[in-house]
Amino acid sequence: MDNFIVSARKYRPVTFESVVGQQHITNTLKNAIKNNQLAQAFLFCGPRGVGKTTCARILAKTINCENLSAQLEPCGQCESCRSFQNGNSFSIHELDAASNNSVDDIRSLIEQVRIPPQSGRYKIYIIDEVHMLSQAAFNAFLKTLEEPPPYAIFILATTEKHKILPTILSRCQIFDFNRIQVEDIAHHLASIAKKEDIRFDNDGLHLIGQKADGGLRDALSMFDQIVSFSNRNVTYKAVIDNLNILDYDYYFRITDCILKEDVPGTLLIFNEILVNGFDGNHFISGLASHFRNLLVGKDHATLKLLEVSDGIRSKYMEQSDKTNVSFLLSALNIANQCDLNYKVSKNQRLQVELALIKICHIRSALNLSAQKPDTDLKKKPQPITELPAEKQAPEGQHLPQASTPGTDTQITPSAKPAEKPGTSFEKVIEETRPTDVNSEEQIRIRPVAAASSLIPNLNTLSVPRDTVKESGPSLIAGDSQEEFSEQAFYEAWTRYALKAKEKGKINLFTLMTAHTPVLEENNSIKIEIDSSYQKDLLKSEKIDLLNALRTDLRNFNIDIRTVAARKDQKKKPYTNREKFLHMAEKNPRLEDLRQRFDLDIS
Repeated sequence: MDNFIVSARKYRPVTFESVVGQQHITNTLKNAIKNNQLAQAFLFCGPRGVGKTTCARILAKTINCENLSAQLEPCGQCESCRSFQNGNSFSIHELDAASNNSVDDIRSLIEQVRIPPQSGRYKIYIIDEVHMLSQAAFNAFLKTLEEPPPYAIFILATTEKHKILPTILSRCQIFDFNRIQVEDIAHHLASIAKKEDIRFDNDGLHLIGQKADGGLRDALSMFDQIVSFSNRNVTYKAVIDNLNILDYDYYFRITDCILKEDVPGTLLIFNEILVNGFDGNHFISGLASHFRNLLVGKDHATLKLLEVSDGIRSKYMEQSDKTNVSFLLSALNIANQCDLNYKVSKNQRLQVELALIKICHIRSALNLSAQKPDTDLKKKPQPITELPAEKQAPEGQHLPQASTPGTDTQITPSAKPAEKPGTSFEKVIEETRPTDVNSEEQIRIRPVAAASSLIPNLNTLSVPRDTVKESGPSLIAGDSQEEFSEQAFYEAWTRYALKAKEKGKINLFTLMTAHTPVLEENNSIKIEIDSSYQKDLLKSEKIDLLNALRTDLRNFNIDIRTVAARKDQKKKPYTNREKFLHMAEKNPRLEDLRQRFDLDIS
């Protein structure tokens, strides 16, 4: 039996032209060789299996080739090329830093660097997995890397660039290798299958490329495995069976059920997926990717973003035509939220099933939202022409009046004042809220017109004190002028200040209590203010304050005027004795305590 060589070794590129998916690097290296501008040190970094070590070997082979082709490729026939291919070259050395990472290994390498090449122009050192070198080894390597002999070239390769010292990075030309595209991997696998006389279909090769996640070596390993599994017939079904991949068909089927709002069918397909041994988190992540692909398929310009075969791409185009963007965005949001909550959920299956049920009902919600007319917006309330019977004031109770001397008025809750010929509007009451005695409901009285011909004598109306609650931003009008004492005024003033404090209006409470209000003649209240801010504050709160005071004291002639507080001389701080005497007035026991213990208050 012949020795089997895995595809990753058998078909390893030996020229720049045969490198897959890294043309931006191979072209740069070829131009550097052509122009004789080779750096003293190269650093190849990137994911595993993308060609870092392969390109390093091709570069080393090409540099020392004695008969370069017109395309700057090694000839493979000269002594240098043959010795390298046979593994006995004295000019090209490979070091695995993962197993030779000590300072002694690097010192041994430095000693070798001092010896010129026996054949060829350059002595090339390829150090793989260079990030595994110890700190001492890096430090020992620094000087040689910065000033190597003219015939020495170092090619470093690593998968973890961030672990390399900045002093090393600054001494190298850095080449970043990309993950290989799915299309490039599929083409490379197809060329190998043709050379090996292996049957295949493009869908299966694309699926291998997706599973490899940009690593060609991983793709070749999976390809060899499936060739053995399928008896040299790499089909789509063989790939999904061998690699335990969720078939695209599951996602297309479940999306069809979702679009039909078929909740039972959706849950049955999900159960089938679980029975086949797939993880729920893997499923919901794949479903989100499926919705993403459908969203990409909505526009022909973005179809190239679908890394799938032509057959699968046509299925995505067909199904994306059945969906709309709003549905896909909502479904993506739900699937993503389910993916985030899956690992912390105690009932993970239920988590996925709830997400599927929500996605099934997205279309109904969107249709309902689309059918809702603009007229469903908040409508303005219709004017009230008269109070309902149950809202009428009971016998003996009266609503507040709005009149001026010499003019009869009627309170008519309506959106607009109704004017009669020969009448005039004397007062407008805006948004007061008297409360019915029988029911605690508040009635908002809209602006009203006063017409003298409707109710002949409103001057006899009065507002019972216990039926009026704190009002909104408007005055309660009336002509009641009951006398009240100064003590009653201060009590009403204090009650309102305390209510303001309870409501969180600390600035208003401070304004009302900082200076004692003075009740002057004609029921005018003088209050001192300390700043323009307090003036503006009182201006905004004045209507509510007057409304409360006039109602509480049953006198609608009360008014407020403000004066600037006097700027007295700077107050002296209280002495200790003054503080003590003030506290002793509040609590006489303090004096007894001082005398008992013979305390000094100075």
